[in-house]
Amino acid sequence: MSVPFYVSPEQLMRDRADFARKGIAKGRSAIALQYADGILFVAENRSPALHKVAEIYDRMAFAAVGRYNEFENLRIAGVRLADMRGYSYDRRDVTGRALANAYAQTLGAIFSSGGEKPLEVEILVAEVGTSTAEDQIYRLTYDGSIADVRGYAVMGGPAEQVADYVGEHFKEGISLAGALRLAVDALGHDGTEVRQLTPDQIEVAVLDRTRTQVRKFKRISEETLARILSESSPDKTPTEPVEAKPAEDATPASSADDSPVGPADDDVPIAPPEEPDDNRPL
Repeated sequence: MSVPFYVSPEQLMRDRADFARKGIAKGRSAIALQYADGILFVAENRSPALHKVAEIYDRMAFAAVGRYNEFENLRIAGVRLADMRGYSYDRRDVTGRALANAYAQTLGAIFSSGGEKPLEVEILVAEVGTSTAEDQIYRLTYDGSIADVRGYAVMGGPAEQVADYVGEHFKEGISLAGALRLAVDALGHDGTEVRQLTPDQIEVAVLDRTRTQVRKFKRISEETLARILSESSPDKTPTEPVEAKPAEDATPASSADDSPVGPADDDVPIAPPEEPDDNRPL
């Protein structure tokens, strides 16, 4: 009878943690940001059908990175738990803290079990409150660890680089357009080469406390996303030339030319002439 190799519990847990971290790092990052009117979720996701951000209950949302089949099972279990508690008791009894604790117990039990591999997922559970101070964001890792974060949270892929960029530019009370622009720029700064993400490459949703409906979760379509990004783009240059009215007022009163005719041909024009092939970005 062969004797199995002995592996210390510390080494076993270390190996399982390395396995889960490597699987999560292969994916793309996701960001949760607090803005003035709620919580914004932005995830790099090129699939229009497989969502990384979803609704859990009235004021709660779920975001995840890693293996889709694994975090989708967690999402479904969270929806069922929230629905059952809200139906059995009251909708106000469904809280983000209770759901995060349930997820932590599940992830911790699977990670410490030797009979199955750890889940290669990281998840966020967020609940929007009546004010920014009452918002709650919980980040849960593969081993069941839970952290209550404020301001923003980044997970998946090169999370440290993305989090550093967000931390340098994040400000409390930021607008939705500003938070969206910051999140998209941060996802593009995940390596040595800066990328420009297009609306069809990202998934965006919000928990908007200003909505009159009981359900505060709302997805942002590609058309709306493209419009917001174009309006908040830092590289946006005005398409209209400098106003010509001040030039008329700048003419000295003692000038001999009092005719209403415009500037002479040899004068420098006030604004650049419009050309048919002028395709400068807005």
